[in-house]
Amino acid sequence: MTPDQTPGDAGGPAVSARTRARSAVSSALPLDVTDPASVVAAAEGAEQEFGRIDILVNNAGYGYLAAVEEGEDAAVRALYDTNVHGVVTVLKAVLPGTRERRSGRIVNISSSGGLAAFAATGHYHATKFALEGLSESLAAEVAPPGIAVTVVEPGGLRTQWAGTSMRQSPTRLADYEQTAGRRRAATLAVSGRQPGDPVRAAAAIAAVVDAAAPPLRLLLGSDALAGTRARLERLRHEIDANEASPAAPTWSGPPEPRPLTVSRHAAP
Repeated sequence: MTPDQTPGDAGGPAVSARTRARSAVSSALPLDVTDPASVVAAAEGAEQEFGRIDILVNNAGYGYLAAVEEGEDAAVRALYDTNVHGVVTVLKAVLPGTRERRSGRIVNISSSGGLAAFAATGHYHATKFALEGLSESLAAEVAPPGIAVTVVEPGGLRTQWAGTSMRQSPTRLADYEQTAGRRRAATLAVSGRQPGDPVRAAAAIAAVVDAAAPPLRLLLGSDALAGTRARLERLRHEIDANEASPAAPTWSGPPEPRPLTVSRHAAP
C-alpha cells in the first residue's frame, strides 16, 4: 500500500484476494500496479496463501486536476500507468487462474466520471472512459469461461480522492481560469463533504460480487445516477440531431463491384 491510496479510487497498489475455502480472513501483500514483477509476486503470494483468487477488485487509481492543455506529459503518462495500464497488468496476472477454474469475479473501479466529463479533469476522465471500454470488452471475452465482470461507477464518496490523493498540474493558464480553474477549486473544496458513504459503497459492491448474475455496471450514489441520466439525455439529443442531418454519410454511389469467382473445376 502507498500513503496516498484511498478507498473507491486509490493512488497506488490495490489487489483483493478472497476465498471461501480457507479460514484465513485477510493477508496484506506489497503490490505496485506500475511494476509488473510486483504484481506477479502479489498474485502468486495470494494464491499460495489462500489456494486461489476468486475475486479481483481493481481499485488502484487517483485524480488529476488540469485543463487538457495544462497537463504535464510525465504526470499524464503516470496517471495512465496506474489508472489503465496497471489494471491490465493485474488482470493478466489473475485471469489465467480464474480461466483454469472456469469461475471468478472481476470488479473494476471506474467512476461516474467514466460516463460523463467536465472541465479540469479531462485526463482523469480519459483514463476512466478507457476503463469502461476495457471492462465491456473483457466482460464479453471472459463470460464463456464463467467469469463475471462488473465496472463500478461511484459518484462523490467521502474519501481522500479530492484530498491527499489528488494530483494537479502547477501550470495555470489564464484562458482556462473561468472553466478548469473554477472547477479545480470546487473539486478541492468538496473534499470531506462528498455525499457518498464509502462503507455503504463497499457493502453494495460486496453484494454484487455475491450475486448469482452480477451486473456489468454498478452506479453508486444519487449524484452518479443523476449525472449519468443527464449525460444520456444529452447524448440522445445529439443522436437524434445526427439522424436528422441531411449530410448523414450513407453510401449513395454505384453498387460495389462483385468479387470475381474462379471455378476450381477443370474445363471439360
